[in-house]
Amino acid sequence: MSRYRGSVCRLCRRENLKLFLKGDRCYSDKCAFDRRSFPPGQHGQRRRGKISDYGIQLREKQKVKRMYGLSEKQFRLFFARADRQKGITGTNLLVLLERRLDNVVYRIGFVDSRNQGRHFVRHNHFLVNGRKVNIPSYQVRVGDVIEVCEKKNADGKPKTVAAIDAALEAVVRRGVPQWLELEKDNKKGIVRSIPVREDLTMPIQEQLIVELYSK
Repeated sequence: MSRYRGSVCRLCRRENLKLFLKGDRCYSDKCAFDRRSFPPGQHGQRRRGKISDYGIQLREKQKVKRMYGLSEKQFRLFFARADRQKGITGTNLLVLLERRLDNVVYRIGFVDSRNQGRHFVRHNHFLVNGRKVNIPSYQVRVGDVIEVCEKKNADGKPKTVAAIDAALEAVVRRGVPQWLELEKDNKKGIVRSIPVREDLTMPIQEQLIVELYSK
């Protein structure tokens, strides 16, 4: 499957919003979005004309898609699933995206970014209810227990992952959402409830995405 392998800071600048794609760096003075908050490219600082309604809808879709690190095909599948569910399609879409395992380990604080979360899930670093799950799109449920799978060295002692330890130390900066609970000392997280729209604090206008795909 194709993946974007360019500079992720360009994506934040293109969407005119800090998407927190590089973890702790996004909170420092090295953040490219803070230093150059204009679109990337040769003509990035040139004044742009009026954006059409379609352009506004497209940018909103691209913003959310890039925030969660999905391909166009994956995003469309999530939208189709949200559209089949009861309730408001836009809210259903965001809830499904939030319930992805790679997002949940990021929200709990085990990793620095969703991209790192996807990588660690793929490499069997986490257990869900005591079982290894290496599918980033796995949908967590209420009551699920997510914990770090501590591998052992040759001498039988637990093998710590420095990146996970560093992320847990920095989790205070962004906090843990109310629908999740972190037991930091045990490296364990619990899904207390299904997220609701009020739990999502990023400036997302999901109705624009619904309008785009409804054409």
